[in-house]
Amino acid sequence: MRVQDVMTKPAKYCTSGMNLAQAAELLWTAGCGALPVVDDHQDVIGILTDRDICIRLGTNNCRPSEVTVAEAMTRRVAVCHPDDDIHSALGTMRRRKVRRLPVVSSGGKLQGILCLSELLLHARHDDGSRPELSYEDVVGALIGIELHRHPKGECA
Repeated sequence: MRVQDVMTKPAKYCTSGMNLAQAAELLWTAGCGALPVVDDHQDVIGILTDRDICIRLGTNNCRPSEVTVAEAMTRRVAVCHPDDDIHSALGTMRRRKVRRLPVVSSGGKLQGILCLSELLLHARHDDGSRPELSYEDVVGALIGIELHRHPKGECA
């Protein structure tokens, strides 16, 4: 199974010049938790999550309309490609501790987004026949992502 078989396309996105109020509205109306950030050529230059917005505003006592996406986005973004094997993309998610990967062309242009939650909808339980994408594959990636976030004894 390839990433292109399960990615969401087209992906919602924002630009670095938008303010956080605009980006939050886009997240809300799109019903998603992250937006790839693209430049004028549709090249992915970062990613903005709802958590990024909350942390930026909560730690700096700022108004969302006064802070740009560029000031809050993550610049070191993990990506995958449409032709990548789905298990390779799950490995990237696990290693980079992310739930979403922008899907980009070989030239870096946004093609879609791969979300762990959407992968669950495409997974089937491994009943011995070993499907291309099983629940165990997706849950294994989720466990790898979450291990760093909740040290023993801390609230989830």
